[in-house]
Amino acid sequence: MDEKKYWIGFNLIKGIGAVRMQGLVAYFGDLESAWKADPAELTQAGLGVKLVEKVIGARKQVDLNQVWAKIEAQGIKILTWMDEEYPSRLREIDQPPPVLYIRGEYLQDDLFAVAIVGTRKVTPYGRQLTEEIASFLAANGISVISGLARGVDAIAHQTALKAGGRSIAVLGSGVDKIYPPEHRGLAEQMMERGAIISDYAVGTPPDASNFPPRNRIISGLSLAVVVIEAAETSGALITAEFAAEQGREVFAVPGSIYAPQSKGTNRLIQKGAQPLLTPADLMQALDLTRMDSQKTARRILPSDETEARLLGVLSSEPLHVDDIRNRAELPIEKVSAALVLMELKGMVKQVGGMNYVSVREERSDYTI
Repeated sequence: MDEKKYWIGFNLIKGIGAVRMQGLVAYFGDLESAWKADPAELTQAGLGVKLVEKVIGARKQVDLNQVWAKIEAQGIKILTWMDEEYPSRLREIDQPPPVLYIRGEYLQDDLFAVAIVGTRKVTPYGRQLTEEIASFLAANGISVISGLARGVDAIAHQTALKAGGRSIAVLGSGVDKIYPPEHRGLAEQMMERGAIISDYAVGTPPDASNFPPRNRIISGLSLAVVVIEAAETSGALITAEFAAEQGREVFAVPGSIYAPQSKGTNRLIQKGAQPLLTPADLMQALDLTRMDSQKTARRILPSDETEARLLGVLSSEPLHVDDIRNRAELPIEKVSAALVLMELKGMVKQVGGMNYVSVREERSDYTI
């Protein structure tokens, strides 16, 4: 049975977040052992009396096999800290979410992403700027991230998709509970050319208290956050605060000092956010003009020890898979599987007869 179902089990228990999950993994070694532990062991692992009671209660009430089957039936992907595919940029933040629920596909290229957030009561000025910035980013291969809310969020998602780019929404509900409901069609489009993501368990309704915490994921997945329009108490300002804490760049679009929707963005600029005067400012400030070469390098670099070993064996001279196996001293099934994936990544090329070459003419020694 998949180990991830135990991560989901603990994710269902209110009060067990990143810190306590990390403590359980450190104490028990894995969450299956923690889920099956007796109350005394859970107490020794650092859980208080009330949390121990919640864990015992959840074990009695929740059928993890049924929960897992429901998730699989809906095509929801689960990523935990233990997965290599877990977004590396999100790992950098303080207390990253232990579990991510994903519908659609999060790609390595989505590491090159900018968040666009703002008011629900967007003005024509705000709409125009959102469309210009989102289409510019999409045209330059940069994913657009937002929160699927009415107003700026929805316009940013829609524009990025219309421009042929990728877009990602981070929800304040389970990924099976699209909110607002009129954006279900938009969410479906994003599942085809992007993803919808949440750290809330499947079935979680869109409660108002869920939205401020999810903003840390919007900023955490992004290189930068752009605030288009925001009142002085806008939720977009919370995203900007998270971004600043996480070391992300914060941009704000200046507006009239008399416009309510610009009071928040003007205040951000006063506090040190970069004023965004043209979309090109983003490219220059984030050095995204070199993005294509950065993406290529990220694809070519080995992601694990097996890939590193195979790249150390291969050169521009064709080498048969049996010789690769012998030189790398790895099982043939492991070598074959890795070569298929590496060819998809553009790291190696099959030149016929099960012979492979490295796509890089100049190679350095690869180490993991």
